[in-house]
Amino acid sequence: MAVNLTNADNALKSYYLEAVSEQLNNNVNPFLAQIRKTSENVWGKEVKQLAIHGLNGGIGAGTEDGNLPTARGNKYAQFTSTLKNLYGTIEISDKAIRASENNSGAFVSLLNQEMDGLLKSSSFNLGRMLFGDGSGVLAEVVEVGDNNVFELDTVSPFMEGMIIDFRTEEGEPIEGATAREVIEVNRLAHKIKVSGTTLTDETVPEASIISVHGSYGNEITGLDAIFSDRVSTLYGVDKASNPWMKPRIKSQAGAITETAIQNVLDSIEEAGGEPANLIITSFGVRRAFINLLSQNKRTVDTMELAGGFKALSYNGIPVVADRFCPASTMYILNTKDFVLNELCDWQWLTGDDGKVLRQVPGKPVYTATLVKYAELICARPYAQGMIKSITEA
Repeated sequence: MAVNLTNADNALKSYYLEAVSEQLNNNVNPFLAQIRKTSENVWGKEVKQLAIHGLNGGIGAGTEDGNLPTARGNKYAQFTSTLKNLYGTIEISDKAIRASENNSGAFVSLLNQEMDGLLKSSSFNLGRMLFGDGSGVLAEVVEVGDNNVFELDTVSPFMEGMIIDFRTEEGEPIEGATAREVIEVNRLAHKIKVSGTTLTDETVPEASIISVHGSYGNEITGLDAIFSDRVSTLYGVDKASNPWMKPRIKSQAGAITETAIQNVLDSIEEAGGEPANLIITSFGVRRAFINLLSQNKRTVDTMELAGGFKALSYNGIPVVADRFCPASTMYILNTKDFVLNELCDWQWLTGDDGKVLRQVPGKPVYTATLVKYAELICARPYAQGMIKSITEA
C-alpha cells in the first residue's frame, strides 16, 4: 500500500495516540503515576475544587437529658485555578513522506522516530513542571561568559535542543534574547551554551531568569508552589491568612537522619490523619539515604510501583529520586491529596477537515500537535512535608 498523508493521519489518530497517552499519563515519573486524573472539577477554562480543612463542629458529649450538639458543617475553601495548555509538536517534511511513499516500513520507522522524540521531550517537560511553581522559570543567570555561555544556579531543567527565553528579574522578555536554542549543557560546571548572536552581561545581566520559549506564567502549579515562600497565593487562597495552607517543612542543615524523617512523617499524620505514601528526593539525597541505612545496618529493600517504577522502601513507604527534585531536598507526600484535573486526555489538534497533519504555511513540512488542558491541585497542602538543606552524598 502506498504511503500518503491520509495513511499517516489515520496512523497518528488510531495507533499512536493511545500509546502516547498511556506513556504520558503513567510513565513520566512515579509521582504522576500515583496521581488521580479527573475532569469532575473542570468548569469551562477553570478548575474549581473544594478543600476541606478542620473538623465538622457538630460533635460533643453531654448529659442524658441535656441538649444535643449544635450542628456545624465542614470547613471548606474553594480552590480555583486555570487549566494550563500543554502542547507537543512533531514535524515531518514533504520530502521524507515522498521518499518513503513506496516503502511502508520506512515510513513507519519515520513516524516511530518522530513519536519517540515527542514522547521524550513531552515527558521531560511535564516531569519538570510537576516540581515547579507554575511560573515557568527554569533557572537564574549567575554569570555571563564568552561565546553565549552562561553559568546558572541549576542546569537540571535543561536539555540540548530546548528553545528558551531570557527574561528580566521581573519576568519581561529581553529584546534580542528570546527563542534561543540550547546547544550545549555542561552539568558539572552548571553552564549552558545558546545559539544566535552574541549576548553580553549588558544584554543579559546577572540574576536574569530563563523560561521555556512562550511558557512563562503558563505552566502547571507544581510542588514548589506549595512549599515556597515566594508563592504567597495558592489556588486563589492567601497562604499567610490561612495557616492550614502551610505544609510541614523541616530544615535539616546536615546529614539526613531517621529521626528527621520520622519527625516529618509524624507531623503529616498528626495534621492530616493519614500517613504519607511517597518520598521523593534528589539523587544526592537518595545516596545519603542509602548510606544512612547502611550505617544503621538496615537492609535496603526495594519495591515496584505503578507504571513499572522501582523504588527503595522505608518502613513500607516508597523512596524515589527524581532529576527535577531540588538539590538537598526530600519531599514526603500523600499522593491521595493530589488530583490532575483535565478537560480531556491527550488529543491531537485537528483542523476543520478533521486532519491531524497540517502543512506549515509557505513551507514544505507538515506538523501535528498533541494537546492536553490540565492543572494539578493539592487538596490538603498542610498534609505534605519537606526536609531541606540535607547534605548530599
